[in-house]
Amino acid sequence: MAVRTLGVEEEFLLVDPDSGEPRAVGATVLRRAGEGELTGELQAQQVETATDPCRDLGDLLGEIRTRRAEAARAARAADVEAVPLGTPPVPADPHVSADARYRAMVERFGRTGREQLTCACHVHVAVGSDDEAVGALDRIRPWLAVLLAVSVNSPFWAGTDTGYAGFRTQVWGRWPSAGPTGPYGSAAAYRELTETLLGTDTLLDEGMLYFDARVSHHQSTLEVRVADVCREPADAVLVAALTRALVETAAREWAEDVPADPVRTEVLRLAAWRASRSGLDTDLLHPHTWHPAPAADVVRALIEHVGPALRDAGELDTVGELWQGLNARRPGAVHQRRALERGGDLRAVVLDALAARE
Repeated sequence: MAVRTLGVEEEFLLVDPDSGEPRAVGATVLRRAGEGELTGELQAQQVETATDPCRDLGDLLGEIRTRRAEAARAARAADVEAVPLGTPPVPADPHVSADARYRAMVERFGRTGREQLTCACHVHVAVGSDDEAVGALDRIRPWLAVLLAVSVNSPFWAGTDTGYAGFRTQVWGRWPSAGPTGPYGSAAAYRELTETLLGTDTLLDEGMLYFDARVSHHQSTLEVRVADVCREPADAVLVAALTRALVETAAREWAEDVPADPVRTEVLRLAAWRASRSGLDTDLLHPHTWHPAPAADVVRALIEHVGPALRDAGELDTVGELWQGLNARRPGAVHQRRALERGGDLRAVVLDALAARE
């Protein structure tokens, strides 16, 4: 059986290298990058990279490093740095990009749109059909909060420590179409819901279906969107590998008519909140019981759940090593707080992220 292709999109803050303050020079950075290497985002203080589709995790790691290096070069040509931080540690004054769609979004959603200066990691996994994609969506729901916990990299907002490891999730959740969803049951039901939501004339378009996971509207992929942009490339590979294995496991269950877990969306919101609050530092909700359990135990349960898919892809040992490395090193939120303690100001947080970027 062929291993599914996957790709990773990463968003980066553009910051002044001396002050650490976000700078609204996205259009300039895109011009410096050249055609196709980077794309703009809602705010002019950020850019996005995208890898080519990969099957091998080693190739994916190389792609992520290459794209990060390209973003770094283009940013430096505009006298800024592109840093992997889920939220800006230093207070920021977001500037909406010139794109007409983005301006329309902010006009409609007001402060929620204006303040969306956050950076995520999105993983695309190839699917064979919309039916398979929706079947997988229904079955990955219980585990998405664990992917968030592995990636948390956004403890600061507006110059203060929020008390959260992944505050980006809290900011992003202000969009009315963001967050976990209920099971759909079929591709037809997914399309019907999409049409209903768009028919409310609340969202501008299908691209604003900001679910934690969705069927891509422009690629033959299932897109998982829960993770913060990761501090280090290896952590992004771990998130991507677990995501692909989760989709493969769910697709197999769908093909075999294994029922989806009927867990309520309200419970999934609590699971996501706990992952956002503490990452790997305390307990997460365990999808087998929906009771609190040590975060490391829950991550190991996820690896066990997707173990056959990882084994079939020849990735079980690699993912185990990536997890051990992250568990020992800790996610980006921990490093951000350590950097503040060492350096005494939030600029030190930005410099630490720069040191780990590539």
